[in-house]
Amino acid sequence: MRLFQNTAKSAPVKYIPVPPVLPPSATAEPAKKVGRVVTFNKPAYIVGSSAYTGAKESEGLLKDYIKNSYADVKADQKTFEKAECKMFLDTIKDAVCSAGLTVGEINILLAGDLLNQIVSSAYAARELGIPFFGTYGACATMAQCLFTAAALLNGGAANYVACATGSHFATAERQYRGPLEFGQQKQPYSQWTVTGAGCSILGLSGKGPRITKGIIGQVVDYGVTDMANMGAAMAPAAADTIKTFLYETDTAPKDYDLIVTGDLGKLGGDILRQLLFEEGVDLGTKYNDCGWMTYNHKQKAVQGGSGCGCSAVALNTYLMDKLRAGKFKNLLFCATGALMSLTTSQQGETIPSITHAVLIESNVESN
Repeated sequence: MRLFQNTAKSAPVKYIPVPPVLPPSATAEPAKKVGRVVTFNKPAYIVGSSAYTGAKESEGLLKDYIKNSYADVKADQKTFEKAECKMFLDTIKDAVCSAGLTVGEINILLAGDLLNQIVSSAYAARELGIPFFGTYGACATMAQCLFTAAALLNGGAANYVACATGSHFATAERQYRGPLEFGQQKQPYSQWTVTGAGCSILGLSGKGPRITKGIIGQVVDYGVTDMANMGAAMAPAAADTIKTFLYETDTAPKDYDLIVTGDLGKLGGDILRQLLFEEGVDLGTKYNDCGWMTYNHKQKAVQGGSGCGCSAVALNTYLMDKLRAGKFKNLLFCATGALMSLTTSQQGETIPSITHAVLIESNVESN
C-alpha cells in the first residue's frame, strides 16, 4: 500500500515491504488503559534478575540476599565512573545468564543512571551490542524501564527486554553535592546514594513474577529546594501515584502484600504516610521503602539509601526472592525520582519529582 499518492506522470514508486522484526506469534494485543492505570493484556514475566553492589551495601540489611558485590569501591577500575560502568556490565550479563539466555537473544536494553547524560548505561550498551533505549527518570528509572518494557512486549516490538539501572555513591556525590575530599557533613535529613545496579529480564512467557499493571507518574513539585532533602521532595509525587493507582483499581493497601517506594528514606516515608492519611489512605503495615531497608543503623546512612541503584538492588534481590518463593503474592513497586540537576539547583529552581509504579504478581501457582 502506498503511503502517499504519486501525481506525476512517471511510473509509480515501488515500495519494498520491510519484514517484521518478530514472527506473528510474538505479537500481542495492545494494553487496556483506564485513566492513568494501564492493564497489560499479556503479562510481562521477569524471567531473570541480578544485582551487584559495593561492600557497604552488602553488609547492610539486604546482606542475606545480595549475592554479588565488590570489595573495592572502584571495582578494580581506574575511576569511580568506570567502576559504575563495569557494575552495569556485570549486572546485565549476570541477569541474562540467570534467564538462561544469551546477550544476543535480548532485543532491547532499557537502562538509565544518574551520571551526566546516562553515560554508564550508554557505555555498557556499547560493550554489549544490544539495541539500546537510554531512559532517564532519576531514581524512578527502574519502574520507568519496567513499564516501558511491558508495553514494548505487548506491542510485539521484542521477545526479551533487559531493564537496568544503577548508581554509585562517589560519582553521585561529586556530581550533585561536593567533592568527596571536602568531607562535608551529612544533614540529618540526607540520604546515602547506593552503590549498586540491578537488572530484570522481561519476556512474554516464563515462570517468574509477572507485571500485570502499571501507572506513569505525573510531575509534582512542592517547592523543596534543598538537594539533600530528597525524601521531602519526592514524597508528594509518590502520594499522587499511589493514591491514583488505588482509586483507579478500586483497591486498598490491605489488598497488597507490600507497597514499596524507591528511595524516600525514613523521613520521606513518614511524610508519604501523612500525606496519604490526610487523603483517607492508611498504609499501615503494608508499606516499606527500599532506601530504609538497605542499610542498618550502624552504617550511618542517616535517613537511608537513595539513587537509581537503591530500588533496583532491593527489587532484584530481596523483593524478587520473596516473589519467586510466593511469600509476596503481589507487590506494588513505586520508584521515586527527583528531576533536578546541578544546573537547575544553581539557578535557584525547586525540585520537581515523579513516581512511576508497576504491579508485580507472583506466579508460584504455575511453577
